[in-house]
Amino acid sequence: MATVEDGRVIRLAGDPDHPVTRGFLCYRTQQFLKAQYSPDRLTSPLLRGADGELHPIGWDHALDLCAERLTTIARESGPAAIFHYRSGGSLGLLKLLADRFFHAFGPVTVKRGDICYGAGAAAQAADFGHQESHDLFDLLSSRNILLWGKNTFVSSPHSIPVLKQARARGASLVLIDPVHHRTASICDAYHQVRPGGDFALAMAVAQTLFERGWIDPRAGEYCDHLEDLRALACARSIEAWCEVADLAPGVAHDLAHRLGPGGPTAILVGWGMGRRANGGAIVRALDALAAISGNLGRAGGGAAFFIQQRGAFDTQLLQPADPPPPRTICEPRLGPELLALRDPPVRAVWVTAANPVAMLPESATTAEALRTREFVVVVDAFLTDTARLAHLVLPTTTLLEADDVLGAYGHHWLGVARPVVPPPPGVRSDLEILQGLAQRVGLAEQLRGTAEEWKRRVIAPKLGPHGLTLEALEASPPPRNPLVPPVLHADRRFATPTGKVALIHRAPPDPPAAPDPEYPLALITLATDRAQGSQWAVEPAGPLVVTVHPEAARGLPDGATCRLESRHGSMIVSVRHDAQQRRDVALAPKGGHARTGRCVNALIGARLTDLGESAALHDERVRLAPP
Repeated sequence: MATVEDGRVIRLAGDPDHPVTRGFLCYRTQQFLKAQYSPDRLTSPLLRGADGELHPIGWDHALDLCAERLTTIARESGPAAIFHYRSGGSLGLLKLLADRFFHAFGPVTVKRGDICYGAGAAAQAADFGHQESHDLFDLLSSRNILLWGKNTFVSSPHSIPVLKQARARGASLVLIDPVHHRTASICDAYHQVRPGGDFALAMAVAQTLFERGWIDPRAGEYCDHLEDLRALACARSIEAWCEVADLAPGVAHDLAHRLGPGGPTAILVGWGMGRRANGGAIVRALDALAAISGNLGRAGGGAAFFIQQRGAFDTQLLQPADPPPPRTICEPRLGPELLALRDPPVRAVWVTAANPVAMLPESATTAEALRTREFVVVVDAFLTDTARLAHLVLPTTTLLEADDVLGAYGHHWLGVARPVVPPPPGVRSDLEILQGLAQRVGLAEQLRGTAEEWKRRVIAPKLGPHGLTLEALEASPPPRNPLVPPVLHADRRFATPTGKVALIHRAPPDPPAAPDPEYPLALITLATDRAQGSQWAVEPAGPLVVTVHPEAARGLPDGATCRLESRHGSMIVSVRHDAQQRRDVALAPKGGHARTGRCVNALIGARLTDLGESAALHDERVRLAPP
């Protein structure tokens, strides 16, 4: 909720009538007005001149140039020579209209895979046929809640009151995570698993469930590959699995008891585990634990990884799928693949709702790939690391100026964004930018309509039959998504080809990274409560702070300046000691700016996960060295 005086937002607050946030607003959004009224805000299109610098130009000149360059490149080399890269940005649905435009214009080259949650989403799609979660408030029916790799204070702070309420009702909270963080303070137990050892721990728990007879007697009726999973779990002893996980066998017994006779038990699956080479297998193993223990289709149970933000809306209208794109680029490998493409090479890149130089691994390679294209257009409100490489930058609106559909995030209550102030003169919304370009290339009909009309179009097909309109989504409190029941799979039927859970039954191809004497620390990049990735961040003075156990600091004192090195690069950092962390990890905040030497992705190789073509961001090995 925004308080506006004399056309200026002076205060932001959470909606007290929202059933989940109840007036809560995270620190990041509380600080957003600094970005909204920053002197660095772009208010004019910028074109790179002969001197190599970006200079203000008018909108007609900017859009005429876009139309001319894109049309020429498509005519000379085919639409595949144009690459449209779109990420999530503000998560507004109307951002997807850029997909609709470039599909009609080409179709052009687009991305595939995912940088954020791809492995976990692919895992749950394989297991259950889709990705969804129980209602947030169903946790109040749990006797145990396993926070597996999940830092709720950062990733879902709105869930903290629900977790505390569940605990007050008698539920026991357990944290399993290689990183010691604040969430441990609200838990009854904490197990500091080896980085990437979660699959092994899950197999030890599964073996215990089988051996103790704590399997749901009906599991064979709704699970495929039950005996194959048993064979996989029993391929090693419980002690051997736990040695890989670096935990005592008693931990596996305790978790199995909580899932079995101690249930109902909910598993809240963090996204960080999916950012490993065996990330998909880890999530599938946790899904299997919930399934065979009888916690699927049960109030207080479930394996919650993802809540479909856009599931209530007609996104096919915004993202046509036919005909398919001529070719795709794997998102986590954008830099290497963009440089390697031939027949034709990519000549132009259009970037929507993204900052790939900071977001993706191998930042230097991504930057080089963009720097060597003929024509790069970036739509953004600020000069990000990516925008600084563009030939043309088009200024767009912020979340306080947006007119959009937001769906749900971390819960099932639907929302929209309504503009509370107009954009500064010279700034246009993504829709207005696309409509101006579409008119110049003969595609005006494809994008015709106001933001309100497009919002109604995406709302009506699925929500209309339930009596929900745009006005209902704009109301306070907002409506809950009627397409998702509070408890999933109550009928024990799943959207898989057989109608059963497809249990994991093969070991992942890549075990956790083996110790490397040359690079002894596992780099784990963490979200923080200070910034939204590379957005909204007011970076502190001095180098990036990297946290290690004192015994892993190689004699460097707390606060010392040193170099953090990987096989892909290095950066100057400041060392912080924390005796509560493992001795084999180095913790760094994600999302820093490359131009200030704070982007950790410069150290991370572009490796893929086992499922979903996501980025194995957490498998990089690093070391501390003198500056």
